Amino acid sequence: MNIQQQLDRPELRRVIQQGLTEAPVVALLGARQVGKTTMARQVAAGCAEPTVLFDLERTEVREALSRAPERTLRNRKGLVVVDEVQRLPQLFEALRPICDDPDREAVFLLLGSASWDLVRGISETLAGRIQFVDVAGFSLDEVGPAHQDRLWMRGGFPRAWLAPSQGAWTRWMRSFTRTFLERDIPGLGSKVAPETLGRFWRMLAHWHGQIWNASELARSMDVSPTAVNHYRDLLAGSFMIRVLPPWFEDLGKRLVKSPRVFLRDSGVLHFLLGIEDPEQLPLHPRYGASWEGFALEQTLIAHGAHEAYFYRTQRGAELDLLLLRSGKRFGFEFKCSEAPKTTKSMHIVAGDLGLEHLWVVYPGELEYPLAEGVTAVPLGKAGGLSLARLD
Repeated sequence: MNIQQQLDRPELRRVIQQGLTEAPVVALLGARQVGKTTMARQVAAGCAEPTVLFDLERTEVREALSRAPERTLRNRKGLVVVDEVQRLPQLFEALRPICDDPDREAVFLLLGSASWDLVRGISETLAGRIQFVDVAGFSLDEVGPAHQDRLWMRGGFPRAWLAPSQGAWTRWMRSFTRTFLERDIPGLGSKVAPETLGRFWRMLAHWHGQIWNASELARSMDVSPTAVNHYRDLLAGSFMIRVLPPWFEDLGKRLVKSPRVFLRDSGVLHFLLGIEDPEQLPLHPRYGASWEGFALEQTLIAHGAHEAYFYRTQRGAELDLLLLRSGKRFGFEFKCSEAPKTTKSMHIVAGDLGLEHLWVVYPGELEYPLAEGVTAVPLGKAGGLSLARLD
């Protein structure tokens, strides 16, 4: 494969096309620059009917739609794509009567890079009329296991992964993070100073994979816990970080009930940590945490992020990822080791949670049993594991 060529993403395209046959509205949700617009154009190119694109980043388009959204959209035919839809939340209310019109001749593809605005509007107006498709950066399944180390180091943003050199990757990351802080976040109505949010973002890179502690982070930044919770929500809502909730139930044990926080893209993590060369990565103190976050994200891309948790007791027994599927519980541990082994903690957790199976995901190439109900599996094969899915 020539890695300088744009990668095809046939499975993502198939899911979008299927959604458009089943619902009047499909929403693509993901961070800026993950390829939503490119994918929408590819879907549009495959449509036999007319297509039109409204880019709400353009002031004149946003103003035209804000003045008369229903009149502008009602009589459209074919595929209507609205990019950066979170810039115009009132559009959702205008779409509801159009979706319910029996004479409607259009389907709508909405692209959003800010989850909270989109979900809030839809919860009030488009429930039952919309399907969601999560769009992440390139996955290991898309680039191929042979490029695992490149994907881990550079992350999944298409332009970062496809950069012709490591220097070009660094320059793209520098531009992306600056634009995100100085334009994208203020464009969402945030009043947080870019310098403040940037400092918090870099701090979270060193906190990557740890239990959320608002008080400690607030002391480090000399702000209130309420402020750092707001900063966290900004980054989570714009798909820069993942807040993984804890699983807890009445097991007669003292459990950790605060979430863990990860930077979703390993390339952004490495850039914020100052790692600009692959040879620096194994020497960095956050090497193991980097692998865990990368493997976690790839597993969630493959199997879905719904009903996903971590588990930890106050006495130290823990599970990196718990997935609930069709009433069954599946466990994942992520170990940056060439020869992972079982631990006492794994056996305790398997008993506590009644796991259907526990996989230890590692960077190697061989799949082999570690114990009854526990299997070591390469990350390249983790996406193909058989879990009971909620299709």
